[in-house]
Amino acid sequence: MRKVAVVTGGARGIGRGCAHALAERGHDLVLVDLLAPEMQRTRAELEGMGARVLTFEADVADHQAAHRIAAEVEAAWGRCDVLVNNAGKSNPKTILDCTEEEFDRTIAINLKSCFNYIQAFVPLMRKGGGGRIVSMSSLNAHTGGVTSAVSKFAYASAKAGILGMTRALAKELGPDIAVNAVCPGIIETEVGNTLTRSRGAELAKKIALQRVGKPQDVARVVAFLAAEQPNFITGQHIVVDGFQWEI
Repeated sequence: MRKVAVVTGGARGIGRGCAHALAERGHDLVLVDLLAPEMQRTRAELEGMGARVLTFEADVADHQAAHRIAAEVEAAWGRCDVLVNNAGKSNPKTILDCTEEEFDRTIAINLKSCFNYIQAFVPLMRKGGGGRIVSMSSLNAHTGGVTSAVSKFAYASAKAGILGMTRALAKELGPDIAVNAVCPGIIETEVGNTLTRSRGAELAKKIALQRVGKPQDVARVVAFLAAEQPNFITGQHIVVDGFQWEI
């Protein structure tokens, strides 16, 4: 029986890369995103690879929507083996410029969304004997910002929260569910294209591998953590940044 993977923010960028990597490894996909046209494009690509695909247009900050989606996935396919909490939104506002609403929204999309989908899908994972959870943190969680020009305090706060959540849930959900996180550095995506187009060559000089990352670089690590083997890695985070030694 084919395994089922849920990817939030799966319409484009790193999420789309993760969906492709999991489809290549024989998973059927559940995509959750607000970008309906892009999500349908990705769905067509995945179906062309032989995967079954369910799509849900939903705000990942919506707690009830996460539980509704989990119920629909259970009714349709009866299982969830992998959850990739990828959905996220940056916020470049400084502490003095950021409104309370903007801060709350940044936390809700990046951190609360992980709570929403983990709580919703863990029961279904356990019915199937266990699973893998991979949440997308960021190099920002370690540095406060991947470039010196932007602090991203709200975004960094949310992404650091994912690391704490990952460690706590690895203890709580083991041994049947492994929980890990991935911390991408500068990745060339639709969201990050302005930065990589304008400063890509400059930034690459400060990266050991002399290039900015691509979604596939992150997706391969996610697929590795989502696999049944290894089975002795949990509560960890893996930095995928080409070793960016200067920010």
